[in-house]
Amino acid sequence: MSSSTNEFDVIVIGGGIMGSATAYQTAKRGCRTLLLEQFDLLHHRGSSHGESHTIHATYPEDYYTDMVFESSKLWREAEAEAGYRVYTSTPHLDMGPANGVNLQAFKAICQRNSFPVEALNPSAVAKKFSGRLSIPEDWIAVYTEFGGIIKPTKAVSMFQALALQRGAVLKDNMAVKDIKREEVRGGIVVYTAMGDKFRGRKCVVTAGAWTKKLVHSITGHELPIQPLETAVWHWRIKEGHEEKYAIGGDFPTFASYGQPYIYGTPSLEFPGLIKIAVHCGCLCDPDKRPWLPGRDLDSLKEWIGGRFLGLLDCSTPASTQSCMYSMTPDEDFVLDFLGGEFKEDVVIGGGFSGHGFKMAPVIGRILAELVLTGSADGVELKHFRIGRFDENPKGNVKEFADQVGFIESPN
Repeated sequence: MSSSTNEFDVIVIGGGIMGSATAYQTAKRGCRTLLLEQFDLLHHRGSSHGESHTIHATYPEDYYTDMVFESSKLWREAEAEAGYRVYTSTPHLDMGPANGVNLQAFKAICQRNSFPVEALNPSAVAKKFSGRLSIPEDWIAVYTEFGGIIKPTKAVSMFQALALQRGAVLKDNMAVKDIKREEVRGGIVVYTAMGDKFRGRKCVVTAGAWTKKLVHSITGHELPIQPLETAVWHWRIKEGHEEKYAIGGDFPTFASYGQPYIYGTPSLEFPGLIKIAVHCGCLCDPDKRPWLPGRDLDSLKEWIGGRFLGLLDCSTPASTQSCMYSMTPDEDFVLDFLGGEFKEDVVIGGGFSGHGFKMAPVIGRILAELVLTGSADGVELKHFRIGRFDENPKGNVKEFADQVGFIESPN
């Protein structure tokens, strides 16, 4: 292509973690790359902000296990290039009813992949965590040394900085309104709401909760990706017990399977507070979200009281933050070509369903390879094709329950 400042090899639309990781990967491969973000860079209106996201490899779907391990390696490589850390290792603990299908599924997958796990009964949990954590008598827990916490905003910034170092161009406050195929010259043209026009040989759409809206405006096609607003809560550790749950010790990231599905991390971002939240939310329009609608926290408070032996103040959250998930019906990602008139010139990365952040480095690699070569090494992409919803509106068939809960908004 020509050297015009508005002409690029790859245009990435959406500057969250997935778009930033993709821009880094395409720039790393020597492509002239443009990253467009509709809001300010590092904004808090989507899914890629905040101070902690967990890493774990215990999935009931075996196609995620290798992706998590590769991402862990790629996180470390990016950190080494940047010169600072965004990823802190911790152990990880999953817990739930002994007959739970999800727990049994990922325990079997871990064993099949020679991924070491330790099954714990209630007395073993109490002993291992020295009275800091308790599970009911009819529950089990699965412990692994492989867990961790990613600092989201810092991680997005890291990939953007690395992309810049590799020659990428980053532009914020550039809301994209249309993408058209350029029939004469080839490639695509991206139009912004402010009247800017950028040409690219290829394009990657990583627009998060806005992916469905953008794809519909471009093609008229309805992608089954539904934005969902969720909340993160931090709870105060009672005085004198703060160090028991602090990062850097032996307390794990954790997940509790069942109703509700609950997850949390050791105390990290706010001294004396521990993050414990419910994996659920309200369906929303990302441009008209309710921003933390009122929710019934009674079941979460009861869970905290039962698991943490009275060492946390569960009367009311000390801090509440809002973010969004982009849900698919099967809670699996969309990593595929847009198709139609765009054929393989436009690639979609979306529908990360509240569990994609940890895999951003490998997703960035996959999207970069798809858009540049038409295929991605080492990953079976059949689970992530858009066409799976044509075959079955619910997507991939699974034998276990959905993990993310949907609650009705009072608004």
